[in-house]
Amino acid sequence: MEQALGISFTIVNFIIALSVVVFVHELGHFLVARWNKVRCDSFSIGFGPELIGYTDRHGTRWKFSLIPLGGYVKMFGEADIANPGSKEGGENNEDDEAEVEREMTPKEKAISFKYKTIGQRSAIVFAGPAVNFLFAIVVFFVMFMSVGRPVTEPIIGKVVEDSAAAEAGLTAGDRIIAIDGNAVDRFEDLQRIVPLGNGAPMRLTIQRHESVLDIIAVPRVVDETDAFGNPQKRALLGVSSSGETRMMVRHTPISALGLAISQTYFVVEGTFVAVGQIISGDRGTEDLGGPIRIAKFSGQAAKSGFANFVVFMAILSINLGIINLFPVPLLDGGHLLFYAIEALRGRPLSDQAQEWGLRFGLVLVLSLMVFVTWNDILQL
Repeated sequence: MEQALGISFTIVNFIIALSVVVFVHELGHFLVARWNKVRCDSFSIGFGPELIGYTDRHGTRWKFSLIPLGGYVKMFGEADIANPGSKEGGENNEDDEAEVEREMTPKEKAISFKYKTIGQRSAIVFAGPAVNFLFAIVVFFVMFMSVGRPVTEPIIGKVVEDSAAAEAGLTAGDRIIAIDGNAVDRFEDLQRIVPLGNGAPMRLTIQRHESVLDIIAVPRVVDETDAFGNPQKRALLGVSSSGETRMMVRHTPISALGLAISQTYFVVEGTFVAVGQIISGDRGTEDLGGPIRIAKFSGQAAKSGFANFVVFMAILSINLGIINLFPVPLLDGGHLLFYAIEALRGRPLSDQAQEWGLRFGLVLVLSLMVFVTWNDILQL
């Protein structure tokens, strides 16, 4: 019984988290489409049969659909699969086919996505990922002002015996000033930067008494578990903080905004660095997760408190934005690539070329989904 309740709790929070970030993403497409006078026929969270919905005064059908693993905005004039409203569970109907078979009237062209300029179509497509990033900035901004930000002095309290730090000559009481020339203001910065290096040598600038020294340390990649008991590989120095902390520091609106932008940038940077390491073979593919692992993390974040759950949604939103910007047909980045080629050629790619591109994108996305889901099952 308890296990069933735990699974239900995880599923519910997974649906909530995913629905929020998908809504944010699709809202970006929707708002910029409306701003460019494109008629939006439907706005769906999830895809498949409609569960519940209503039609607003502009004729847009807002609805929740059966399968909560995506969403879409169906825009007037999206008669082919190459358009963005189809990418996350879009729907085709007889009206779409009719749009292709007959020439649109001038009034219809004025509200059709297909007849907007390259710049307008690109803005509509890019708006989805852009609002994902904006959502994360807003979340971090509010959190830094209301809950605060953990600040621990970057002073080493203990060096683990036979660790990378001990081998490099670090000692208790050393204050870490910078890593590879990047300033370190908090011990939390050390906890973020070191794992990102994935075991590569690091130049630590430290203050020891009255002296400033540069020390080369090579973090060791070890098997450990995170705070929730999930196994992971992580590069560690082997030091703990001195405990000299200012606890949770609340920030003014100006400083909170700057920190929120920086935090979003750090998540983006960390994601690209990790992906680059996986592509180069320096990092294993076991870190790639799919829906099952996202669901698991959703439940764990929700159990640890509302603030952590909201921050988890912000990080999930950033990752959704990044993934959608990859230049893969079927994703927003693939549509932007098609529009860039259209701008350079002065005309769009042929229907056949776009169709083959989309088939390749579909195979790639489905293959990745199968792979990450298999990774999730192995983790379980």
